[in-house]
Parts: sequence; C-alpha cells; structure tokens
Amino acid sequence: MNPAPIGIFDSGIGGLTVARAIYERLPGESTIYFGDTARVPYGPKSPETVRRYSREILQWLVGQGVKLVVIACNTSTAHALGTLQAESPVPVIGVIEPGARAAVAATRGGPVGVIGTAGTIASNAYARAIRALAPALRVEQRPCPLLVPLVEEGWFEHPAAELIAEEYLAPLRAAGVDVLVLGCTHYPLLKPLLGRVMGPAVRLIDSAEETARAVAATLAERGLEAPGGAPVYHRFVVSDDEPRFRQVGSRFIGEKLGSAEVVAL
Repeated sequence: MNPAPIGIFDSGIGGLTVARAIYERLPGESTIYFGDTARVPYGPKSPETVRRYSREILQWLVGQGVKLVVIACNTSTAHALGTLQAESPVPVIGVIEPGARAAVAATRGGPVGVIGTAGTIASNAYARAIRALAPALRVEQRPCPLLVPLVEEGWFEHPAAELIAEEYLAPLRAAGVDVLVLGCTHYPLLKPLLGRVMGPAVRLIDSAEETARAVAATLAERGLEAPGGAPVYHRFVVSDDEPRFRQVGSRFIGEKLGSAEVVAL
C-alpha cells in the first residue's frame, strides 16, 4: 500500500481528460496534475525540445513524491516515453500503447484509423505501436489540428465543429476503418460528434480510459495502491495563465477547478 499521489502531466489542458478517467477508475487515489501552459503547444516543437520539457516535468513531479507518472500527452509520449522510463525512479505510463492495445483488440480486421495533432501523426507512434502488436494490420492516420481549439472553445456540438470533423474524417470513412483511435487528449470531449460522423459501425477508442485502466493494473501489480480510507486530494499546477486553465479546464473534468498553483520550471 502506498498513499503517495499519482503524477499526471500534459503540455496544457487536454490531459485533464486522462486525469478525469483516473479519478473515475481510481477514486481512492490522490493526484498531482502539471499542465505546461507556458510552453503549449508541444506538437510543432522538435522531438529534442519535447524530451527536454518532459524531463523537467518528470524531475519536478518526482520531487513532489509521486509514486507513478502518467504522460497525459500524445506528443510527449511519442517523443519522450522511452527516455523518461529509462531515467525515472517510479513507473511511467504513456497514452499511446494503451490506446494501441485497445484498437487491436477491438478491430474486426481493420483498417484501424488514428486521428491526432500534426506532431503525433508525424511521429508515427500509434502506427508503430499497433503494428508491433499486429504486423499485418493496416493503419490509416489523419492529422486534425483544428479540433483542439474547437474543444477549448467549448464547441462540442457546434455546426462548425461538425463540418470540420466531416472534412477531416471523410478519407477514413472512405478507407473503411472499423476502429478510430482518438489520439489526442482533447478529442474524447467530441466523442458524440465524432461517433455520428463515423457512423455506428466504427468503434471509438478513448486513450484516456485505456490509460486509466493501465494505471490501475500497474498499481495493483506493484503493490502501490493507496490504502483504504486514506485522504484523497487532487492538486493542479500550471506553468502560466492559471485563470484560463481553471476556466477551460472545468469543461474537461466536469466541475470547476477551485484553484491551481503556478510553478515556473
């Protein structure tokens, strides 16, 4: 048993969907969430820069006494997971492999579709993870950069969001994908809309839910679960613009964020 918190980090706000999934699956666990709002977005930055930022955040979280770290950012997972796992004194889990495993389990033979930011798609990380599990499986990928600002604006059911989603997803529908991986932590908030655009025959894979499942399994395997009755808290830390984080973040976790600390790395 270990009452220490779980560390969760993202380039900004989107990782709160992963945090929410962890709260729901593991209600007895405390968390520390770090959003690197001063340096968002990570997608257009070089892999070396993303690794440097990710290492700085890992070091900070470890210094706060976390027992496990979740990289709740697809770009950081794509570029920095191996580095952080090699250097971290605590387990590190990314969002890509859990989503890839779920996609392979759900497909009826493919092809599998993946949508994400330009950086995540360019990294080819989801395709590599899926093919490592199922080498013959065809993967169709599509960057959808305009979906992130739509989510942060709260336009989950706006006609503009539907038009943009139709444009982005048309090639994946034409390819006949039977599974669609939501390869950006913002996208779960668009699940109803994306489901309508893709149709009922296509299963949507929410990497946030799959990552929470992987966290629960790792805690159980390593004997790191919090003891029953331990006090639970959720701490939010950002590197800049705390008011916007609270305002937009409440859309991601389904409640108002009472406060967030500002820490400059």
